[in-house]
Amino acid sequence: MKYLSEYRDAATAEAYINELHRITTQPWTIMEICGGQTHSLVKNGILDMLPPEITMVHGPGCPVCVTSISVIDEAVYLAQQPNVILCSFGDMLRVPGSGISLLEAKAAGADIRILYSPLEAVTIAQQNPGKEVVFFAVGFETTAPANALSVIQADRLEVHNYSILASHVLVPPAMEAILGDPSNTINAFLAAGHVCTIMGMEEYYPVAEKYRTPIVVTGFEPVDLLQGIVMAVQQLERGEYKVENQYARYVQREGNMLAQQTIREVFSISDRIWRGIGEIPQSGYEVNEQYSTYNARIKFNLQLNAAQENTACISGDIMKGLSKPKQCPNFGTLCKPEHPLGAPMVSSEGACAAYYHYANDAVAMTV
Repeated sequence: MKYLSEYRDAATAEAYINELHRITTQPWTIMEICGGQTHSLVKNGILDMLPPEITMVHGPGCPVCVTSISVIDEAVYLAQQPNVILCSFGDMLRVPGSGISLLEAKAAGADIRILYSPLEAVTIAQQNPGKEVVFFAVGFETTAPANALSVIQADRLEVHNYSILASHVLVPPAMEAILGDPSNTINAFLAAGHVCTIMGMEEYYPVAEKYRTPIVVTGFEPVDLLQGIVMAVQQLERGEYKVENQYARYVQREGNMLAQQTIREVFSISDRIWRGIGEIPQSGYEVNEQYSTYNARIKFNLQLNAAQENTACISGDIMKGLSKPKQCPNFGTLCKPEHPLGAPMVSSEGACAAYYHYANDAVAMTV
């Protein structure tokens, strides 16, 4: 709290809100990419404090939410195989697949374990040499270094009963897919600070230039977000489209070079299907040929039929900024955390979960 209090300071937040009301002269739609940013905006009541001309929409920055149904089905299939231990972050367990979720598979007897680090899964593989241990490697660029490191560690230790089911997705291609959509209404982006801590800012410059769209790298606390919105609106009002860094206390232009090197050692860039959005070219990581023996898709010869999206879930429109969670006719009725129609209702970073838990009784900052 010592180092966070200044980014939750009500007086500073009020100053940024007043500045927004002063400088905003026309309607602007701004998308925050990360689900953590969405939760902070909703939980702190910031959306209600903004000028009416500013519309915040919520992007595809929740890796759990954009993991395709087919990949969930792959994970369930692996978990149901004899002598397989499937390890996963907890967020993934309740995400519905085309049939059952991992939580339902676990209730039916599958050996599914919730971990906080993929390196724990390598240890489990060492302790269970007679079983195959698979780590469900989901995330944006942020979690890719640790998942890659687990493969490197397993290889060094000659732990051959370990593999990962990779479902990594990349932010810049998703931005381009949104901006290139004919229905796009986005005027500016708040980019995810933790992704840029790893990857830096270089990939965003051509996106901002090509689509003439401001991109502000932003943190997750209320003052971070408000300052980022101010920076974006200042650009929009001046007719500029630059990449700026609000999160300078962590993000450097070049990012974390060692983490990037670790990613490149294990992963290659591949096409990826995003749940609710469809296939985005060159938008994911897959285990490369050098480490193919640690690729669960190859090890288990996964060839499942592609699963169809649930047409009752409008998560794709929400993550493209075309709709808000409460515009879904099933929000809070047929779709609730205990029986979700889609991942955004159960993920800790999902936009629907944010609105369900906080939108009606958000704890507004004292300003």
